[in-house]
Amino acid sequence: MSNFPTPYVSHDLTGQVALVTGTTSGLGRRFAIVLAACGAKVAITGRRVEKLEELAKKIRASGGVCEPIPFDITNTEEIAQVVDKAESALGLVDILINNAGIPDAQRAHKMSNEFIDSMFDTNLVGPFKLSCEVARRLIAAKQPGRMINISSVGGFNYSGNGAALYSVTKSAIVRMTEVLAVEWARNNINVNAIAPGAFSSEMMDGMLERMGDIAQHFPRKRIGDPAQMDSTLLYFLSPASEFVTGTYIKIDDAQGGR
Repeated sequence: MSNFPTPYVSHDLTGQVALVTGTTSGLGRRFAIVLAACGAKVAITGRRVEKLEELAKKIRASGGVCEPIPFDITNTEEIAQVVDKAESALGLVDILINNAGIPDAQRAHKMSNEFIDSMFDTNLVGPFKLSCEVARRLIAAKQPGRMINISSVGGFNYSGNGAALYSVTKSAIVRMTEVLAVEWARNNINVNAIAPGAFSSEMMDGMLERMGDIAQHFPRKRIGDPAQMDSTLLYFLSPASEFVTGTYIKIDDAQGGR
């Protein structure tokens, strides 16, 4: 007989502190709202201050607790500072959502060195450094933690129509998830990833303007709603996934092929 309750699942995040990057729009904004609704205290971060304040008002109006912290993930000096600010306002960060990222719609040989550096810094180097910063503090405090890295189905499939570097960085995010999960398993820090397909967001709106209605090429001819990711996000943070680390879940409606 199991000693665990039936069913062994809960979405109650009361007492936990989450830091979410890239919350000024799109999926990150949705993640922050959902975590706050489940009882977590949420550090919301991003570069657009007015958008952070707008999100903070929405979360607080619904009874949630949050702290807006302006943050540029490409600035190494800000990484320790943003965690300091989150801890000072809310407590030890035990949930990290590495969501911040930027797209590219260029062919590899047409990218400037500056653009390449920006893509790597935003989509891979920044998330790696932030993960290490949060992990160091959890390990020092001897506390467990959960990390979720946002990859993309673009990290598994590339059609050659641009976004080559985006595909490289999002594939690397999955490998980062796998290796950090192994390294920190002994410290009870679970690291997993979500690989979304095409979901409604500011980023997607820009892509639709450039490329037309890409949904017509998908099996179900539709773009996802961020709410359709809630259950996967909360699964990776619930007791039900205590034994799950170093893996990823694609949420793509079969858009990326198999």
